[in-house]
Amino acid sequence: MTAGGQAGADNAAAKRAAARRAERRRRTPLLKRFLPRTLFGRSLLIIVTPVILAQAVATWIFYDRHWDTVTNRLAYGVAGDIATVIAVLEHDPTPEGRDWTLATAARTTDLIVTLEPGQILPEQRRQQSGLLGGLLERTLGKALEDRVGRPFTINTRVAHEWYEIRVQMADGVLSVMSPERRLFTPTSYIFILWMVGSAIVLFAVAILFMRNQIRPIKRLAIAADALGKGRDVSNFKMEGATEVRQAASAFLLMRERLQRQINQRTEMLAGVSHDLRTPLTRMKLALDMIEDPDLDPEVEELKADVAEMEEMIEGYLAFARGEGTEAVQPTDLTRLLNEVAVGARREGTEVTLTAAEGLSLPLRPNAVRRCVANLLVNAGRHAGTAWVKAERKDGVIEITVDDDGPGIPAYLRDDVFKPFFRVDSSRNLDTGGSGLGLTIARDVARSHGGDITLDDSPYGGLRAVIRLPV
Repeated sequence: MTAGGQAGADNAAAKRAAARRAERRRRTPLLKRFLPRTLFGRSLLIIVTPVILAQAVATWIFYDRHWDTVTNRLAYGVAGDIATVIAVLEHDPTPEGRDWTLATAARTTDLIVTLEPGQILPEQRRQQSGLLGGLLERTLGKALEDRVGRPFTINTRVAHEWYEIRVQMADGVLSVMSPERRLFTPTSYIFILWMVGSAIVLFAVAILFMRNQIRPIKRLAIAADALGKGRDVSNFKMEGATEVRQAASAFLLMRERLQRQINQRTEMLAGVSHDLRTPLTRMKLALDMIEDPDLDPEVEELKADVAEMEEMIEGYLAFARGEGTEAVQPTDLTRLLNEVAVGARREGTEVTLTAAEGLSLPLRPNAVRRCVANLLVNAGRHAGTAWVKAERKDGVIEITVDDDGPGIPAYLRDDVFKPFFRVDSSRNLDTGGSGLGLTIARDVARSHGGDITLDDSPYGGLRAVIRLPV
């Protein structure tokens, strides 16, 4: 298959992945799509939501009770003073009585009251409380209707922090200038500022507190991820709340048990290697010392059996050892793949390598080298031509090994990763190997937190995909 065919297959795979993601989003409940996905966001939401609800209820009660009560009292107080002035003016309409009434009102009511004789309010400017725009204007208008009961106008733009109230009288227009402090109390603004300020302080404290609580969980997650990728987590320590410390303690115990199990397996297999190789060596020497020509066919068969046993033991030891003693170190993957490709070409496999520059990540280089080499050995054994491609995709580095051989049937692609399983059931090591190549390759990939999958190759053979998390 051509490079265009391979690109088409990759595009089809990308479309299938996008369709699966879209299907998962479609099945997600609508509410969950808008909820925070992180523990920090959800914890903060749990803290913030009751505070916002409590402040909303408190604000509603404040405006429902405080504003109505205090503002009504202030408005009715001003309207009552105006009604009193009007009543006194009508009781003593003489110029001397009028002057005394206006002077007394200015001195005792904090209102500036003037009388404009002969003036008439324009009909279109006369207002009713239901036609006024602002809440304070409507409250004052209702009070004027109840206490004064005459046509009036309210002008809020006559001067800064002053209200002008003009009331129609029988012989003119009464103009009253009222300061804003007589109609409005600043406690509402103080209350709102206090709530907003306290909420900001509480949110800041909650954010700092939650960050300190979430940080140990993040570190535990990072340490667990590093352990899953086979990396060192020796600098991890327990901190945070009691529950987080319990989880961290369980993680440390798990790490110790895993390390102890690996060490025990390695030590045990070192002894097994010595114990098994010794009798095999004696068997080889005994077979070499047999000089009876009549037994040559049987001797050759026994030598082949011994060679097979040696191959199987070496393969098993390599699989069980799993390169566990090798340290993780920053590795230039592009360079490593080039070295593996050169080695495969020396063995007679035609390899085409396509790898981007700068593919570096922490690895056990010898283990990964063996993983890729096993795949190329299989390709060289069954196909002769291999295509290797390495690229970064969605937070992982993907190494693809294609060949043009006969491939592996789909129903056997899980079984070939089992130890000593061979598609070719014969005992010929030249055609089937020991049955541990793919097993070791998957073991190496999974020890780095990745995996290997098998699929059909666009070149007609088998495709093996190694995914390594960055």
